Amino acid sequence: MEARHATLPYKISDEKALLDIEPISDWLSTTYWASERTKEMIIKSIENSLCFGLYSEDGQAGFVRVVSDYATISWVCDVFVDPGHRGKGLSKWLMEVMVEHPDIRHTSMILATRDAHGLYEQYGFTRREMMRRPVIEA
Repeated sequence: MEARHATLPYKISDEKALLDIEPISDWLSTTYWASERTKEMIIKSIENSLCFGLYSEDGQAGFVRVVSDYATISWVCDVFVDPGHRGKGLSKWLMEVMVEHPDIRHTSMILATRDAHGLYEQYGFTRREMMRRPVIEA
């Protein structure tokens, strides 16, 4: 699947071969939710997820990862737009494309965020209580 922006020189694709791991790894290392992940963990998570890359004429500009069983549930995570590309409505466009993707649009979608509630509420997400079991070291 590929989508081109109507007025800006950007595209979104779910083709994993286009993803540039270096900027994705660099971006995630700056976040509150993924700063402790190794590059190897990021690569493995991408291999086992539905991923959306946002691309400008210069390369990778954003990323979204979705973990799904493709039948009942999808966990939306690792939503990130490069700071140099923010302020253009690209996170909204990423969400639009993601929630309408034919493989997952029929699933119940969940996500966790500390700071972007307003963005996600525009796409039908509601605030709910949630429980979490942290990662256990092997």
